[in-house]
Amino acid sequence: MVRATKPVGWHTPVPDDHPAAALLSAAAVRRHCQEVMARAQAGRSQHFRWQPEQLAPTAAYVAETIRARYPDLQVPYHSRWRHFEAGGVDRWSLLAARAGLQGEAQREERARVRIDLVIPSVLLDAGAGPDWRFRDAASGQTLARSEGLGVASLALFESGAFSADPAQPLRSDATALARIKPAVIGAAFQVSGDNPLVGLEGRSALLARLGAVAAATPAVFGSPARLGNLLDYLKAHASENRIEAGFVLATLLRALGPVWASRISMAGVPLGDCWTSPATRSGLLPLHKLTQWLSYSLLEPLEDAGLVVTGLDALTGLPEYRNGGLLLDTGLLAPRDPAFLTQPLTVDHPGVVEWRALTVAALDELADAVRAELGVSADAFPLARVLEGGTWAAGRRIAAERRPGGGPPVRIASDGTVF
Repeated sequence: MVRATKPVGWHTPVPDDHPAAALLSAAAVRRHCQEVMARAQAGRSQHFRWQPEQLAPTAAYVAETIRARYPDLQVPYHSRWRHFEAGGVDRWSLLAARAGLQGEAQREERARVRIDLVIPSVLLDAGAGPDWRFRDAASGQTLARSEGLGVASLALFESGAFSADPAQPLRSDATALARIKPAVIGAAFQVSGDNPLVGLEGRSALLARLGAVAAATPAVFGSPARLGNLLDYLKAHASENRIEAGFVLATLLRALGPVWASRISMAGVPLGDCWTSPATRSGLLPLHKLTQWLSYSLLEPLEDAGLVVTGLDALTGLPEYRNGGLLLDTGLLAPRDPAFLTQPLTVDHPGVVEWRALTVAALDELADAVRAELGVSADAFPLARVLEGGTWAAGRRIAAERRPGGGPPVRIASDGTVF
C-alpha cells in the first residue's frame, strides 16, 4: 500500500495505520455495500424493496444487450477510452499518430501521455445534463452525455490547456491544472446559454484541486508534478511487472483524496465519495465511484506500458445512474416512496446514497447471473467486461425505451462531481 513520506496531512498519501485507510479500498466499498444489501434483502431497507424474482429477467436483458453489441463476446474493458471512440472514430490513436507516440520505443511515454489525458478526463465525466451537446469538428459528429464529455475533454487536452510548457502540450502538469478556470472549460466544451453544462464550476474546481494535490504529492506524481508520473510510481511497486488492481485504486484513493475537499474527513483525511448512512454499522458508506472509474480507465495505459494488472474483480461495479437506473427500470429495486422517481434529489440524499450502495452490491449478483446466461467464466469475463457490455449499456438502452431523451429514472441535482 501507499506509504507516507512525510507526516500525514492533506498533501501526503495516507499510511496503512491511519484510521481513514479502512475506508479507502475497493474491499471497504464492497463490504459496506453488502451490509446495505443484507438489510434490503431482509426487508429492512427504509427506501427500497429488493425484488429477487427480477434478477433473472434483468440478467437476460443485459446478456441480450451484450450479444447485440459484441456477438463474439470480445468485450473491452469498461473505461473512458470507449468514449474517445464515439461514433466509430478512434480519436486517441489518431492523436498518438499525430504526436509520434506510436511504436515500441515510445511505449512508456505513450502510457504517461494516456494517463495525463485520462485522469482529468474522468474527473470531468460527471453527468452533463440532458441539454448539453458537443460538436466534434474533426468528425462532424454531435455528441451528448459521456461520449460528448469524453471527446470534448480530449480536445481540451490536445489544445495544451493542461500543460504549462507550450513545447510539450500533451501533458497534465500541476501548474497548469491548478490555474484552470471555468471559462476555459466552458469555451472548450462549447457551453452557452443555449447549450448549458451541469456543474461547470464544480468540474473546474476539481481540476484546480487536482493540480494542487499533485504538486503536493511528489511521492506519487514526481517533482515537478505531472500526472503521467503515476506510471513510474506504479512500476516501482510492481512485482515482475505485475500489479494488483486493488493497489492501483488504493493509490489513487490515498493520493487524490484531497481533491474531494468538501466531503467528509476523518482525522484530517478527506474520504472522497463517502457518505453518512444509518444502514452500515460504522455509519459511513464509501462508494468511490469516480476513482474506481479512473482505475478501470488506467488498465489500458498500464497494460500498454507492459504491466500486467491482476485481480480486476477486486474493483466493484460503479454506483452511477446507468447501472443504478437499470435496477430501477427492470424492477430489481423498487422505491418505497414513489416520489423518489419524481422529485429532484441531491447526491447526499439518504435514498440516493442507499440506491448507489445497492447498485454496487446488486452488480456482483447480476454479474454472476449474466455470466451464466452467456456461458462464460468470471476469469474470462471479469466485472470490467460485464459493465461495458453490459450493465451500463443496458441501463442506457432501457432508459431510452422508457423515457423521451433517455434520461435516468431518478432526477439528480448534480454538482458535477459525482454523477
